[in-house]
Parts: sequence; C-alpha cells; structure tokens
Amino acid sequence: MRRLTLDKILSMPFDELILTANRVRQKNCGGKVEACGIVNAKSGSCSEDCKFCAQSARYSADIGRHPLVSAARMVEAAEQAQVNGATRFGIVTSGNRLSPGELEIIAKAIKSVRQNLDILPCASLGCISEKGLIELKRAGLVRYHHNLETSKRFYPEVVTTHNYDERVRIVKLAVSLGLEVCSGGIFGLGETWQDRMDLANLLKELNVDAAPLNFFIPIKGTPFENKEPISSADAVKIVAIFRIILKNADIKVVAGRETILKDFQALLYMAGANGMMIGGYLTKQGRSSADDKELLGQVRELWN
Repeated sequence: MRRLTLDKILSMPFDELILTANRVRQKNCGGKVEACGIVNAKSGSCSEDCKFCAQSARYSADIGRHPLVSAARMVEAAEQAQVNGATRFGIVTSGNRLSPGELEIIAKAIKSVRQNLDILPCASLGCISEKGLIELKRAGLVRYHHNLETSKRFYPEVVTTHNYDERVRIVKLAVSLGLEVCSGGIFGLGETWQDRMDLANLLKELNVDAAPLNFFIPIKGTPFENKEPISSADAVKIVAIFRIILKNADIKVVAGRETILKDFQALLYMAGANGMMIGGYLTKQGRSSADDKELLGQVRELWN
C-alpha cells in the first residue's frame, strides 16, 4: 500500500477509511483477535504528575490504594483472567520505579504463572532497570508494557515529572533484551491529529509488537477532569490510523471503549483493532467478561 499522509487519511470518506484499515488488518493479522487481562498489583500513591491519571498522589481522585499484593494474589488474578478468556496477563503497578524486593515478588508470580497456567505473563512496572528486566525475563516474562502516552511534542502538556526520552529508552531496552513490547497511548487529552500520527509513526519505528489504545474519560479530582471525551467517530479514525501505520502489530482497544462507543464497539474491529482488555482496568471495572466474550464472537463473525 502506498504511504498515506495525514491529510489524505483525514480527507477519506469514513467508510473508505474503515475498509482500508480492515484490509490492512486482514492482510497482516488475518483472523487473530486477542484478549488480555490485568491485575492492579500496586495501586495509587504515585509520585508522578500524569494529568489524566487517578493514581497520582498529587490529586484527589477517589480510588482504592494498596501496596504491592502477594505473588499468590497475582497468580489468582491470572487464573481468573484465563477463565475469562484472556491469553495474556499483565501485572501492573503504580509509581515510577519498584524496589528490588517488589521485583522479586513479581518475578516469583511470573514464574508460577508460566509454569502452571496457559496464559502468557506480561508486566507494566514503570521505568525498570536492565537488571530488573533480565530478572523478570529469566522468570518467564514474555512481554513488557510501557506506554508512550502521546507525541513527544505534546507530552510536556501531560507529564512533567519524567521525560519522554526516558520512556522511549525503556521500550528500546526491552526490545534489545529480546522481550516483546506493548506500547501505545491515550487519546482525547487535547492532542492534535498530527500528535496522534507522530505517536503511531514512532511506535512503528520502535517495532512494537502491540499498541494499546486508550480513550480518555475524565476522572474527578484530576487536572483533566473537565475535558470533553472524544467522539466515537474520532475513536474509530484513531484505530484506523494506527492499523494503517503499524500494519502487523496487535492493535488493542482498552480503557474508554465502552463509554465512547457503547453498543457500537464492533466498529473498532472493522477499523483494524484485533485485541481488547477483558475483565476490567486499573481503577475502573469496565464491562462484564461475558459481554466481552460475546463481542469477540461478533467480531469473528464480522471477519468471516
């Protein structure tokens, strides 16, 4: 397919854009569709100032807060994710960095998941060191998750306590160690279409294996609590752009899909998505696993 510019993509009729993205998905991913589950292994009290995030200690969002849970609790969550139909399971923690002791507990959980379950362990643990990543890989970690969130240009409008180059460095480090990488962003923070395309192009350059796409829903108590969510049409266009640019990477629609698309989530899959998070998010419950399983069945029917 010839290279499409942003102007060309945005000027395409809506149905043509969806069909174009769906053809890219068919050619590069076939009928593969993947569900992921997560555990909020350490919640809240984060020192960072991401303006969209309820877990920052700087804001007054009403969420549950707890220290790192036990390895046994992480394994239980992985078992439930597998029952829910997930094929990958992510251990997610708040904060910029974990202590060596916390990493040891997570490595123990990953080893148990890999040895005893039929679900692939992933982790999202902030700015981890090379030593920490090696330790987790030896325990059985398959994929590291580290979102870039938005473009480098817009990033300072969203986060000031750590820089964009550090995020990119972590992604490159995980790739260099032979881990799969999941990295995406959140949309509706005030970024432009160029910012969205710049993020997609950078993720392509970094050769990520999967890109989770989150649609911002305002959370009371955060600096962005009064921002208006993006439209359902824009959410579909974002998915299409990422599919067209990233081609064979898994495009996963994550937080906000229920609120933005409601009963029309299947449109996201016709526009190129081929994955979802199932069983809830970090601080929000999301839809029931039964409803998401039904949606996955509808998607497979649409594709066949």
